[in-house]
Amino acid sequence: MSEPVGPQEPGDAGGPGDAEPFGARLWAATRRYGPLCAGIDPHAALLDAWGLPDDVAGLERFALRAVEAFAGEVGVVKPQSAFFERFGAAGVAVLERTVREARSAGLLVLLDVKRGDIGSTAAAYADAYLHADSPLRVDAVTVSPYLGLGSLDPFLQRAAEHGGGVFVLALTSNPEGSQVQRARLEGGATVAQTMLDGIRERNAGVRPQGSYGAVVGATLGDLDADVRIGGPLLVPGYGAQGGTSQDLARMFGDVWDHVLVASSRGVLGRGPDVDGLRGAVREAREDLASAR
Repeated sequence: MSEPVGPQEPGDAGGPGDAEPFGARLWAATRRYGPLCAGIDPHAALLDAWGLPDDVAGLERFALRAVEAFAGEVGVVKPQSAFFERFGAAGVAVLERTVREARSAGLLVLLDVKRGDIGSTAAAYADAYLHADSPLRVDAVTVSPYLGLGSLDPFLQRAAEHGGGVFVLALTSNPEGSQVQRARLEGGATVAQTMLDGIRERNAGVRPQGSYGAVVGATLGDLDADVRIGGPLLVPGYGAQGGTSQDLARMFGDVWDHVLVASSRGVLGRGPDVDGLRGAVREAREDLASAR
């Protein structure tokens, strides 16, 4: 196992081509475009709705059309890796191209992979997504901490070395998540709060925010946790999944400047027309701005 990763220094996490750590780059992007993060989720139902075949050609047309529409409208896109991986090596090749095109267009790419393992395996996953020399290098990834927060140290280390970011699953909206996330440890703290506290420690002292974030669902209702982690909060569930801008303002008002609101179906459902996709993004941006 690698040594535990300590607090990042504001200037020490930039990789080649990245003058600033991910947390600072994300801060600048959300100041410019607002908190909306547009999903790129090419699942079969959406491919069909767009009139595309459920094959690699349809996958590529879908993903690149989304990149075209979102460039200049949002600061961050979030491809869901599983919907590319289901096509095997050819699908992963499309994912590589999608990432490359998105980053070339000035978008930050947050890859939703939810990886989590230990030791050399975790390090290999981290190299795959966060190392500057990887063909699949992205700006940030989602990870699962339920082998212990320390098991994520290889991800945190690669992020610090190459200017990347890591979003740790903390409080998800799926009903089954509470079995683990809201379980209480000795002393009374929930597992989720322990994860959030650990992220806060690793972000300590970094301004305007650290590069280590947490995933907290928009449809949880009452937020029974301290989410002031000194880093970004990825909040899925807005829009088509039922979360409203008023819910977000109530739950995250104290940390709104650190919130990154993910929307996939609510935006992608307006495709395949580029103007339709851009219109959906602009409506969501205005809705989120009105809730502040």
